[in-house]
Amino acid sequence: MSAPSLPARAPASGRPVAARAKESFADFVSAYRDRLGHLFGSRHDADRTGVDRGVPPFVIQRFRDVDPLSVYIPEAYGGRGGTIGHSMTMLEETSYHSLPLSLVLGINGGLFLQPVAKYGSEEAKARVLPSIITDKKLGGLMITEPDFGSDAFAMQTGWEATDRGTAKIQGTKHWAGLTGWADYWLLTARPRTADGSLRRDVDFFISDSNAPGQHVEVEEVYPNIGLKMIPYGRNRVDVEVPMSSRLEPNSTGVKMMLDLLHRSRLQMPGMGMGYLRRVFDEALLHARERVVGGKALIDYDQVRARLARLQAFVTGTAAMCMETSGTAGVDRDLFGDGLKANAFKTVVTDWMQEAAQSFVQLSGGNGYREDHRAGRALVDSRPYQIFEGSNDILYQQVTESVVKAMRRLKQVDLGAYLRTEPLTARAASMFGDSLDFDIDWAMPQRKLVDLGRAISRIVTMEMTIELGERGYSPEMVGNMLEITRADVRSLLETYRSGGLTAVVEDAVAPDWLSRVRVGT
Repeated sequence: MSAPSLPARAPASGRPVAARAKESFADFVSAYRDRLGHLFGSRHDADRTGVDRGVPPFVIQRFRDVDPLSVYIPEAYGGRGGTIGHSMTMLEETSYHSLPLSLVLGINGGLFLQPVAKYGSEEAKARVLPSIITDKKLGGLMITEPDFGSDAFAMQTGWEATDRGTAKIQGTKHWAGLTGWADYWLLTARPRTADGSLRRDVDFFISDSNAPGQHVEVEEVYPNIGLKMIPYGRNRVDVEVPMSSRLEPNSTGVKMMLDLLHRSRLQMPGMGMGYLRRVFDEALLHARERVVGGKALIDYDQVRARLARLQAFVTGTAAMCMETSGTAGVDRDLFGDGLKANAFKTVVTDWMQEAAQSFVQLSGGNGYREDHRAGRALVDSRPYQIFEGSNDILYQQVTESVVKAMRRLKQVDLGAYLRTEPLTARAASMFGDSLDFDIDWAMPQRKLVDLGRAISRIVTMEMTIELGERGYSPEMVGNMLEITRADVRSLLETYRSGGLTAVVEDAVAPDWLSRVRVGT
């Protein structure tokens, strides 16, 4: 099947790379913000973005004129240095105007450029990284396979060395963002043994779609419900790449993959920040202007409660952005940071979807229109709870990581442990004795998920306490802590409830009509 056509690339910006590198970051962000405002404001019909599939050509062209991808690239290769706080800022600025475009930025930056900058060979970095800026190229990552979605380590794509100094990679990948668009792909594959079986470890290779023998064939383009700006599909991988294109792990490929995924998950609050700010701003404006029953929506108590939650989400996400920017640089190994990474990813993406639901509710019938910002927010934010690890699975892993640490310390009391864990200590102390109960080592999966939801929110509370100590608004910090504490208590009650329902298999359709009481 033919791949979706990529919008024609704009020529490289008239400003030389060196001149852009000397520009202050504040001026760089200001220019980028102005460009986005122009693209999604006065020039482009913002309410149509996301309704039609694909991207208007000028959007990608002008998006790359003030090139946000340069913040992911080290100065030695023509970029702005690869500072994690700068990349988070660009994600926020982008998602305020367009969540799908922010995901394009995140795919290129977090899932391609950062791994290449950290683990790529010198030959590969010198070849690939400058071309992202000078030739306006795009890069993506292929991990997921049709039969092994969440079980990435069971992938069946394999590779083997040839006598030509190359790696032969064969397999099938799907749901890779930028399917058919990316110039470069990071391809994941397991080493193939002499007998044809696959080893447990995982390797990453850079495939150049424009080089002979390295093109990844698109077999099917998926009609995804949301994020219509981004093409997804099924891809047949049958390529041969030079061995210099193989990423070089510090220890094992599995740890390299975890480092990559954890850093990407920790950066999701950057996308969530701009998105949540925009949802709050739009919802607040609508509540002030919409009159129902003779008074503005904002004068209704339930509406004010919804707006307070949205604002609390913004505050908590700001705290996560602060923490990521200070601790998740490419120079650090994050393979052991699963608790924080999984907590950040799950909570911010749950907040994004809840915020969209509230925005639709406040917008009434208009919010159900596909060309309304609320309706688009609903369908565009939903995949965030699924990709890069389904939230249900990640919540389970959060609990499992805590239980593993408690077992190691021979600690059975959850509250006692959380009050000593740096990621939760001060926040856990806010719950009194509500967390003081013994962990059931053999709890069923649904309880692992319930408890993971609670623990993850306690982690975000801890970050918000730190945000307040660094001078952020005490009132907004207090509101976030109060709202999230109530959420955690509700989740803990669900966790403690003993009822474990199960599906009744082979049940017939309910015969409710014969059970109607005549005359009532």
